[in-house]
This record gives sequence, structure tokens and C-alpha cells, in this order.
Amino acid sequence: MYLSHNMMKILKALIVEDNAFMANALLDMLQSHTENISVLGIAHSGNEALKMISKTQPNVVFLDIELPDMTGFELLNQLPEITFKTIFTTAHSHYAIKAFRFNALDYLVKPIKEHELNEAIKRCLKSTDNSTEIQIALTNLETKNVSDQKLILPTQTGTLRFSLKQITLIESERNYSYIHLTNNTKELSSKNLAYFEDILEDKSFFRCHRSFLVNKFFVTELKEDFFILKSGVKIPISRRKKRDAKDWLLNQKNHES
Repeated sequence: MYLSHNMMKILKALIVEDNAFMANALLDMLQSHTENISVLGIAHSGNEALKMISKTQPNVVFLDIELPDMTGFELLNQLPEITFKTIFTTAHSHYAIKAFRFNALDYLVKPIKEHELNEAIKRCLKSTDNSTEIQIALTNLETKNVSDQKLILPTQTGTLRFSLKQITLIESERNYSYIHLTNNTKELSSKNLAYFEDILEDKSFFRCHRSFLVNKFFVTELKEDFFILKSGVKIPISRRKKRDAKDWLLNQKNHES
């Protein structure tokens, strides 16, 4: 349960949660981390949180994504500067979780499990700043053209950031994935293809084969059992995906017209 003794940094934490039971449950769990966490207080609404953030200057905020007066993202958008690490909390909302993964944001699913909180605190102690990811996420939310949105991917050596219009396709490589880019290079990600399918299926990407996820932006034609990309590359379509591929491409064209 406890973190290693060499992590002596004390984090000033603020809980933003409108559900009193959930807020107190998180408070109880955080109070078992007194060697690393000092809880500044609980805000039960977005407006209350804005005042408390300004007054107390936390360096980590546990932020409920759905507050009674605004969303967590709307709250962040009202701040002149984000000077703290944000760990979002959410009920089982697949849509919200997809948004967090797409933007590489830290999140906890309610009811929060102690071991998941422990891991989040460890990550927070290593880096108390995710303001860049937050700013990109806020920009993504305001970007109407999906192909201009940016995908953020943490790696062992740093963070990769691609606009979706840079990605031609994503190819499975066992439990990893190759992200093929418009400059004819590719980047290896530790995420598998199912992960990318989940976060990109509503952003004009289609899983046409067990090994390939294609970007509509680069598909020019559908043949009997393969897509032709703008580059001339042919991407196979599995037999069971043929009908879905045809419907998908037709829907994409309809959205453009």
C-alpha cells in the first residue's frame, strides 16, 4: 500500500467532487498516504474549485469530470494557467475514458480502487506536471476538424504527438503497433491495435483487418478485398469486414458532402 521511503515529496492535493460519499471515500484513501499527500480540502462544484485553486495553489487536483455547474474540462479552460497535475475521476463512462486515453490523461474510475490510486500517486510523484497534455486536450475539444486533433502517446523515451492527418494507418505488430506517418516513417507504440481501434473508431479510423486500422483521410478507393490509399498502398480487408468496410466508406463520404 505504501510508497517507497525515497519518495519524500509532499503533494498538496485538492479533491473536486460533488458526491459527498465519493469525496469522503477518496479523502480517507489519501489520508493513508500522509507521507506523500497533504489534502487541502474538498470542492463540491466547479466554481468552488476555481476559488480554492486560486487560494490554495495545489500541485495535484483530483477532478471529477462531471460537476453540477460545469465539466472538468470547462473548469480547466477557465484557469489563466494550469500549474498542477490533474487526475480525472469518472464513473464508468466509456466515452470519457476514450477521451482520457486519446489525450494521454491520468484518470481513475469510480468507485476508486486503492491499488489504482496508489499507482496514480506514484506517477504523480515522478511528474507533477501534465499541463501540456491538458492544453492539447482542451484544444482537441475545440477542434471541429477531426483530422486536426492531436493524438498523444507516452513512450519510454518521451511523448509522441501526432495530428490525426499525419497518420495514414496503424499496423499491428504482435502486442505492439506501428504508426505509419505521411513522411513515410513509422513509430513503434507499446499499445496494441485494439487500443487504437477503441480510441480512434469515432475519429474516422476503421479496423479493416486484424492487422490494420486505416485513416479515412487517406483512403481513395475500395476494391473487392482491399483499400487503396493515396500513396497507392493496398490494405487488405478481411472477409468478415467487407460489408462494414463498404458502409463505413460510404458514411465517410456522406459526412464530407
